[in-house]
Amino acid sequence: MATEDLMRKALEALGEVDGPMSIEVIHRLVDAGDVQEPMSIAEVSDLLDVSAHTLRYYEKIGLVEVDRDSSGHRVYGPESVRRLVFLTRMRISGMAIRDLQHYVELVDAGEGTVPERLDMLLEHRDTVRRQIKELTLSLAATEYKIATYGGRTGEQDSQPSVTGSSPRGVS
Repeated sequence: MATEDLMRKALEALGEVDGPMSIEVIHRLVDAGDVQEPMSIAEVSDLLDVSAHTLRYYEKIGLVEVDRDSSGHRVYGPESVRRLVFLTRMRISGMAIRDLQHYVELVDAGEGTVPERLDMLLEHRDTVRRQIKELTLSLAATEYKIATYGGRTGEQDSQPSVTGSSPRGVS
C-alpha cells in the first residue's frame, strides 16, 4: 500500500465525517492497516512509500526502535509500523525532524507528558490549517491564470491550453 493508498484511505475516512471526527475515524487515520505480522524493511518502505534509507535514518536518530531477526535483518513489528505511519504523516505535513524527536522522547517518557504532546500537536494543527488556507489561495490564483490562458479549471484538466499572450498583469 503506497502513499496514494494511504491518502485515499484517509480521505475516504474523512469523507464519512460530518462535524467533529469520532475517535474511531481518528484511529483509522493513524492505523497501519491490517499489519499483524512483522514486516521487512522493503515491505515497510513499500507500505509507506519512503526509502529504506529514510527508515534506517529514523531508526538511527531514535524515532523508532526496530528488532532484528536471527540473521540481523530489520523486523518491523506492528507497533513500529504504527509509529512510522504517524511519523511519515507528520513529515508530509511539514513537522520538523527535531520536533518529531522531541515528540517521541515525550511519548517514551510516559503519560505525564500528555499535556506537552497535546500542545505540540495543537500548534502543528494550527500550522497545517494555515498552510491549507495558503495553498487554497495559491490554487485559486493558479486556476485563475489557467482560465486567463483559455484552459479549463478543475481536476479534469490535464493538458494546458495556450492561446497567446497574457491579458493584463503578470504573465
